[in-house]
Amino acid sequence: MTNGDFDDLADVYDALIDWPKRLANEEPFYRALFPRVGVRRVLDAACGTGRHAAMFHSWGHQVEGADLSPGMIARCRRQFGESDSLGWVVRAFDEPIAAAAPFDAVLCVGNSLALAPGQDAVAGALRQMLRATRAGGVCVIQVLNLWHLPDGPCVWQKHKQVTLGGAGHLLIKGVHRAGDCGYVELIDVALSPAGPVPRFDSAKFLGLDAAELTRIAHDSGTREVRCYGSFQSAPYDRTSSPDLIMVLEK
Repeated sequence: MTNGDFDDLADVYDALIDWPKRLANEEPFYRALFPRVGVRRVLDAACGTGRHAAMFHSWGHQVEGADLSPGMIARCRRQFGESDSLGWVVRAFDEPIAAAAPFDAVLCVGNSLALAPGQDAVAGALRQMLRATRAGGVCVIQVLNLWHLPDGPCVWQKHKQVTLGGAGHLLIKGVHRAGDCGYVELIDVALSPAGPVPRFDSAKFLGLDAAELTRIAHDSGTREVRCYGSFQSAPYDRTSSPDLIMVLEK
């Protein structure tokens, strides 16, 4: 598994996440934020399998979902369709964003920004997203807070037995930190009649610093930056918060 290349892992990615639980946890955060900003048009800049984009569309918003992976975008189109108010685009989050008008809200969640190949790419992606956000609009970034992980041992986060393509699979996911970088570790064990067949994948991600992202945001015209450690708006603490959630208001 290479960073940003998840064409053959869309089913695994979707199966690993308890989407009803995750969206129920995050929905109140966006329900409070969007009306305050007057959100009508939303860009999910790294949409994955499209669950957030589809949720926002179900609220009556005009939504574009973009992702680097053609496989992810193909899955979005199959699962959620496409219309004048819901569109899907194959695009990396650091590419220029062509749109008829700026968006009211731009999101990059699910640790996607941390999968950029380097800090310069992170800065470029953040600038592109802020350029695509209208004055008075909002950009929301959510990444795993690498600094709360121990340096060295793998933290195994979840395991789940699922059926994929008619066959049983055992999925195991963990993360570990090595200095200022992290790694997502995925074990996919196909449970075949001839015996288990394991597949091992790993993806590197960056430790992103809230102060540096705040500096880039202010340099790009952001009026206000708020940092949280959870979608319940807990204060962000670098040493203990599992997530870094940044709300950037232009």
